[in-house]
Amino acid sequence: MVDHREHHQRRMAWMPWLYHRAKPKVRAWAEPWQQAIQDQLCARERVRLGAGCFIAPDAELFAEPHREIVVGDRGSIAAGCFVHGPVRLGDDVSLNPRTVLDGGAAGITIGDGTRIAADCHLYAFDHGTAPDEPVREQPMRSRGITIGADVWIGAGVGITDGVTIGDHAVVGMHAVVTHDVPTWAIVAGSPARVVGDRRER
Repeated sequence: MVDHREHHQRRMAWMPWLYHRAKPKVRAWAEPWQQAIQDQLCARERVRLGAGCFIAPDAELFAEPHREIVVGDRGSIAAGCFVHGPVRLGDDVSLNPRTVLDGGAAGITIGDGTRIAADCHLYAFDHGTAPDEPVREQPMRSRGITIGADVWIGAGVGITDGVTIGDHAVVGMHAVVTHDVPTWAIVAGSPARVVGDRRER
């Protein structure tokens, strides 16, 4: 009989919802596998994970002192993600493949139940562009990024430093969010602008 466990682990890494929906027979081996990954991660980085989380084996989480990463219960971080604290994820937050979160100095906070699709980039820092010195020597600043609860961030979205996205908002695929997004708003485009309201659909 062929053991498909290794392939199923790879499948889960790219589609973490399979872990959360797994039947008891699968959970019997998947939970110890995840526990080993998470124990090793928490032993080397300032990472705190809630109950029932899934962390892909090749996700890269870096959380040195004063840059802690906190993941709430049932959180998911998929294959190829890069997360640099300070970052705080609420319960039931999912980061899909190849998503990048860099908390800068001020940090990134994401509310409960928010879904972030593949290939999104969130950078909670920026630097100056003054013409009198090279870009590499420009001063850095960090105001932070805050995303509310029950938000859907579509694939390929970019979110810049200082942005707040309200609860229940939707950000369309490949939007570039440079300004705050109201609660319940649907935004799209580059730069993102309001194109609808979830309550009116």
